[in-house]
Amino acid sequence: MRIYLVGGAVRDELLGIPVKDRDWVVVGATPDEMLAKGYKQVGADFPVFLHPETREEYALARTERKQGHGYHGFTVYSAPDVTLEQDLKRRDLTINAMAQAEDGSLVDPFGGRNDLESRKLRHVSDAFSEDPLRILRTARFAARFHHLDFRVADETMTLMQQMVTDGEVEHLVPERVWQEVQRALHEVTPVTFFEVLRETGALSILMPELAGDEEAFGKAMAALTATAEKELATECRFAALLHPLSPAEAPKRAAALKAPNDCRDLARLVVELAPFIGERSLTAERVLELFNHADAWRRPERFGLLLQTLTCLPDGPGTEVSQTLERALDDARAVDARSLMAKGFKGKELGEAIGRERLRAIDQSLE
Repeated sequence: MRIYLVGGAVRDELLGIPVKDRDWVVVGATPDEMLAKGYKQVGADFPVFLHPETREEYALARTERKQGHGYHGFTVYSAPDVTLEQDLKRRDLTINAMAQAEDGSLVDPFGGRNDLESRKLRHVSDAFSEDPLRILRTARFAARFHHLDFRVADETMTLMQQMVTDGEVEHLVPERVWQEVQRALHEVTPVTFFEVLRETGALSILMPELAGDEEAFGKAMAALTATAEKELATECRFAALLHPLSPAEAPKRAAALKAPNDCRDLARLVVELAPFIGERSLTAERVLELFNHADAWRRPERFGLLLQTLTCLPDGPGTEVSQTLERALDDARAVDARSLMAKGFKGKELGEAIGRERLRAIDQSLE
């Protein structure tokens, strides 16, 4: 039994950046041997074990063979006769296909260290084309390391473009696509993810509304960059990405990407309310209508995220407008319904009285 540190931990250590997760490959072992040493098996599709003390993942060396379309179309073979090089060969990029032996020596059969030094994201082998999710992963690594001058190798870009032409991207499971998109939104330079996808042609399948419209793509990237610079939440970044879409298009695209409800809701509000705020001056009546539309009374936290996102849009309101709306909402939410009930208002009349008081509070706040 031989144990090797593999993948991202080796890559990041060579790059001199903090190592977050450590993954291990075990060569020459069986599941029974791992269990006998106290490891706990957690992998359903292939043998992956948790270390009894560190809880880090140890996977038995394995190979994969394409059997169908998409992410799940693979047959996995794991046995003591699978070599380390065979295991590394199934990986996506050369910089992720290095291992470190227990004595600290580097195992690098595919030139990963050279590609680190030349700042290239290059596929390990033609087996890369068997998994379309690798197009998104490569784009995500491009976004993560763009600030270090990493670029997708020409031959890898050509291969990804051919995969798109062959229809592989159309077999991707939406849930897996969303996982990659969500991670990409929080990479160092998230715009690079979408630029790479557009260059491969994959964006035309995954987000055609942006891929085919140069102006919309530019606005989306500008807004996304602003939300990333401010380190805003996932839903803000996603809403900024979709903001150039129409009120009909944005919810459909968010649903197709299997985005969670909080991301869908904020994207919808941003698309609907960005023109509302920018069209004319904000009178008390318009502000009240805005608060009602956004359900700011019951969802003030979401309204705060809405304002954060709107200020990141190229044509969005400035910080001063955002602060004005925040103050107006605080004043309007201070209206005491109980005091109105004590005055005898109830039912429909109570609702109308609350509306009038909120309008008065907003009007005073805007003065």
